[in-house]
Amino acid sequence: MTSSCAPLPARLRLWLATLEQGLLERGSAVRLALLAALAGEHVLLLGPPGTAKSELARRLHRAFDGAAYFERLLTRFSTPEELFGPLSLAALEHDRYERLTAGFLPTAGIAFLDEVFKANSAILNALLTLLNEREFDNGSGRCRTPLIAVIGASNELPADEALQAFFDRFLLRVPVQPVSDAAFAALLALGQAGTPPADPTASPAPTAPPQPLHAAERAALHAAAAQVRLGEAALQGCRALRAWLAERRQPLSDRRWRQWVGLMRVAAASEGRAEIDALDLWLAPYVAAARPEQVAELQDWFVVDWLGCGARETPWLTRAVQAFEQQAQLEASAPADAGPDGDSGAGKLALARALQRDSGAGGSGAGEDGGMLRIVSARLEAQSRRRWSPVHVAARLAQIDEILAQIARERAPVEAQAAQLAADLAGRLWLPPELAQRLQAGPAATLAGLDDLTARLQAARAGFAALPQDAALPALAPAPVHLPA
Repeated sequence: MTSSCAPLPARLRLWLATLEQGLLERGSAVRLALLAALAGEHVLLLGPPGTAKSELARRLHRAFDGAAYFERLLTRFSTPEELFGPLSLAALEHDRYERLTAGFLPTAGIAFLDEVFKANSAILNALLTLLNEREFDNGSGRCRTPLIAVIGASNELPADEALQAFFDRFLLRVPVQPVSDAAFAALLALGQAGTPPADPTASPAPTAPPQPLHAAERAALHAAAAQVRLGEAALQGCRALRAWLAERRQPLSDRRWRQWVGLMRVAAASEGRAEIDALDLWLAPYVAAARPEQVAELQDWFVVDWLGCGARETPWLTRAVQAFEQQAQLEASAPADAGPDGDSGAGKLALARALQRDSGAGGSGAGEDGGMLRIVSARLEAQSRRRWSPVHVAARLAQIDEILAQIARERAPVEAQAAQLAADLAGRLWLPPELAQRLQAGPAATLAGLDDLTARLQAARAGFAALPQDAALPALAPAPVHLPA
């Protein structure tokens, strides 16, 4: 990246914090809107009224130096004059059909169009050219416009098939919902002095607005983005996603694939990276989802299927630990065989306990006789437990050590994944903090589960090691503990 873009990542972080201030649970929408604008792409915000869609667009235009702002609510009765300007009477006198566009959409840098799918065909046809080519047909000529990005908003998806071409012009489709119950109290407290930020992962907003982004900086960023490579991991991810979408009959057009790769290049360049990598596919839910409810499904694909960052279950290992726990308990409580007099150790122990109770009832339980009875009771209890050969105990410990070694082998790649993930996430500008937390939570949960199983297995090992042993017993190794499949 050129020297003029050197301070850009730091300024972009400041702008993200500025744009997000007071917009509760809008971190993803803020990041997507600013990234899309930097890449020259358009964003569609889908959600009910009163969810800060227009406020986000109004803030966004301040991030771009010299970008005029235009906003309009569209209805089926909206006229082209409301968006593109009135007809020029002076031009009509010379038989020219031209519009006075100053202050209207053709001169805007950032535009917010609310209820975009309610416009009539006359407006939509003009918007198609404006959004795609950044040009506006004014009279007999076609004028270049300074449009950076359009933020569209709608409460619902277009039902008319004729609107699909216009719908496709928005590369990113971002669901926006009312704040959750967790942020409700913070919503009510907005504007109250001393109110802390509701999102602890959000960066504190700067005291003064950052310096706006200049056109030269955006041009330099685009030049740097053109040099960003499509890495092999990202390419494999795109292929995997394409197959996943094909199975569900949700194909993406060639144009959207190319636009998406361009967006990922801008994201990588603005973060100082020379290659699109596997993490850049976090944008997939907002590019590939045709409906808001598909976003969560695509996020699961990205986290679990593609990156493999979901919490991993190890049912075979859990069953193995349970089997050893049960075996250790069984062998620790096994009674000794009957003695030569025909009485068992358990019977002698019961007799000693009965004598101890009688002694206690007579008031001498705390004396010399009571102490002797306790010693006899302890000895009989020890004698009542079955003894095991050292070979038997050593075999059980070896079996457990083998399972512990398997746990260590299971743990090593998860630890490596967690470390690599932490390194890859460091310095990421656009990936939302809540998504980063989810990515890291999966390996962390897997490691915690393996730690718990290790602790249980170590406890079972200690139980085997504490078994009473008798070297005079036959040195026979036991059959291995049966491990359920």
